[in-house]
Amino acid sequence: MARNKISTTVYITPEQNERLKVLSQKTRIPVASFIREGIDLVLERHKKHLPGQMTFDERTK
Repeated sequence: MARNKISTTVYITPEQNERLKVLSQKTRIPVASFIREGIDLVLERHKKHLPGQMTFDERTK
C-alpha cells in the first residue's frame, strides 16, 4: 500500500488479537494490513452514509 498513512490507536479483543497474529504469521501479511482492509470493507458497506457525488436518481427526488 503506497498511500501515506496516519497513526491511530484501536482497541481489539484478546481473541481478535490472537487470531490476527496467527493469520499474520501464516500469510506473512502484517496485522496492520488486515486492519486497513477491514476498515475499507466497512467503509464500502456503509458508503451511502458518507458524503460524495449524488447519483442522478438522488438529484431528481
